[in-house]
Amino acid sequence: MTYIALLRGINVGGNTMVSMKALKSCFEGLGFEDVVTYINSGNIIFKASNTSVPALVRLIESGIKARCKMEIRVVVRTRSEIAAICQKIPTDWVTDKLMRTDVMFLRDEVDTAETIAAVPANPAVDRLVHVKGALIWNVSRKDYGNSKVPKMVGSSFYKNMTARNVNTTRKLLELMLSR
Repeated sequence: MTYIALLRGINVGGNTMVSMKALKSCFEGLGFEDVVTYINSGNIIFKASNTSVPALVRLIESGIKARCKMEIRVVVRTRSEIAAICQKIPTDWVTDKLMRTDVMFLRDEVDTAETIAAVPANPAVDRLVHVKGALIWNVSRKDYGNSKVPKMVGSSFYKNMTARNVNTTRKLLELMLSR
């Protein structure tokens, strides 16, 4: 089965730096096959016979700790889960000079109705779509300063998710579908 591991907080602002070559080697050392990385933000597509996502998360997090000497939180999704998330994104939601759209991939502990309801949002500018495993956020660039979504930085929710812009997310699905 084809999976993607989305690593949280690596290679951002000069912190927690790790090369994609090292991550690819780490994943191959864990026994995964057909390992491919995409851009420098911790997106690793791989094949595994293990179908337990929680077991894969534990294996990957402990493998990165042992091989790369870093404690990195990981979200793992199947190809069908990424496809379901992408299907829920309105086709006109993009990331460009006029609009920002992010997909926040959620760890299980924050993928609850109560947690999603507590995400700060300004209904006048923030558009949020929840789909199992992700929260999709869209805002126009001109309204970004009025958004309340960035205020979640430092919260428990924030620490239990990893975000990618919608363009990257769609590209990741394309790469997964080609495997």
